[in-house]
Amino acid sequence: MSTKISHFGTYPDGREILLYTISNSKGMEVSVTDIGAALVSVLLPDGKGGKTDVVLGFDKGEAYLGNPSFFGTVIGPSANRTGGAAFTLDGIQYRLDANDGPNNLHSHKDKGYHKMLWKAIPGENGVCFALDDPDGNMGFPGNKKVSVTYILDEQNTLTLHYHGNSDRRTVLNLTNHSYFNLNSHDSGTITGHTLWLGASRYTIVAEGSIPTGELAAVEGTPMDFRAAREVGRDIDADTEQLRITGGYDHNWVIDGWDGTLRHFATVTAPGTGRTMKAYTTLPGVQFYAGNFIEDQEGKGGAQYGFRTGLCLETQYFPDTVNHPAFPSCIFGDGTAYDSVTAYEFVLENPGSKS
Repeated sequence: MSTKISHFGTYPDGREILLYTISNSKGMEVSVTDIGAALVSVLLPDGKGGKTDVVLGFDKGEAYLGNPSFFGTVIGPSANRTGGAAFTLDGIQYRLDANDGPNNLHSHKDKGYHKMLWKAIPGENGVCFALDDPDGNMGFPGNKKVSVTYILDEQNTLTLHYHGNSDRRTVLNLTNHSYFNLNSHDSGTITGHTLWLGASRYTIVAEGSIPTGELAAVEGTPMDFRAAREVGRDIDADTEQLRITGGYDHNWVIDGWDGTLRHFATVTAPGTGRTMKAYTTLPGVQFYAGNFIEDQEGKGGAQYGFRTGLCLETQYFPDTVNHPAFPSCIFGDGTAYDSVTAYEFVLENPGSKS
């Protein structure tokens, strides 16, 4: 195992942006950066002496200052949507930036954790990124200290360990917004991928993609991935839920959630020999099929756009702070936030397709 550090750009205030590349003996290579604590690339051996990159991203750190689709970044302090861009905690109402119609999305599009330059602490088989977030920033209470540690092991598993605390009770709901395309980051749409989700229910949303509070059964609907099937099979089905979100962009409720690490998803790109198994300690996952990826240039001149990557954003449910029946995302004042999400890459007969 080894970690290499290289120049990746310059932050607006003049600080250097660095790229950290972690590799194992199996030929897998992962690169992460201190801007947004972002996952920049995941290179898998292709069986022909080369490597295939399976996440969307950029070649330079400065591009992550734009990044309208949040490629690869850590989102916080509150991922996903907050209805009405407000919440009440301990009798005090907190107003957030209304950046998604009347609602809040991913805390703040310009000031959120995905645009911050994190402090990096590299190790032999990974990197820990940490930051301090002051009381009142983006409208959230509490002086917060958060970290995310990326670890690559010899079993081709990339583990993300998140930790956070605050001197006041606050919202902490962190996620990673990586877009995966197991054919290759530059290969077109992911609608031919197969997906299995260990989730019997999902959170119904109203206009604006804000949960109503209802947990609906997936059975008999296009939301049922309990038997693996193509992402594109029913993605454009004429149902109210898919019309609201332009395709899959919902929170699935992970079956049997108890806070332990649980296998919740398997993604396969048929014909490539590449499978990704995903695990988490969190209660929900936002499966997003890239319905609103803006046309843009990515790594190596690749053209990204509509449904060219899919996300599995592990999380507490969207707008959970405004739904007492949902699992709570309130931490701090002695109660720490701690979660783990892991992506295991299984390679069989690599090189049959690239």
